[in-house]
Amino acid sequence: MRQTSKRRAKNTEIKKNIKLANKKLSAKPSSEALSKAQSELDKAVKKGLIKKNTAARRKSSLAKQAKVAGVKLTKSAVKPAAVKKTAKTASPVKKAAAAKKPVAKKPAAKKPATKKSSK
Repeated sequence: MRQTSKRRAKNTEIKKNIKLANKKLSAKPSSEALSKAQSELDKAVKKGLIKKNTAARRKSSLAKQAKVAGVKLTKSAVKPAAVKKTAKTASPVKKAAAAKKPVAKKPAAKKPATKKSSK
């Protein structure tokens, strides 16, 4: 009984956060409010409260609502992809070694199959 009451409290809190974020987006449309509302939906999916396709459908509806309101979807609202950092201060010795092509190994020669002698 205690576990169900804890779960119910957690689930209602997550649903309240979703509704609150949606109301904020409706009241004052902005890219930050849209991002927050979509984030709350993603959290609910992660916790198993709503299904993935339900969240996708709701996020699509929110984006459509924001577009009608004239919200510009900026790149900052979307999480940037991780960028690889390269070492700029590489020594010339390492560059020469990297420029050399590695030698490809020869494939192992197959042994001919031995024939069984029938006696």
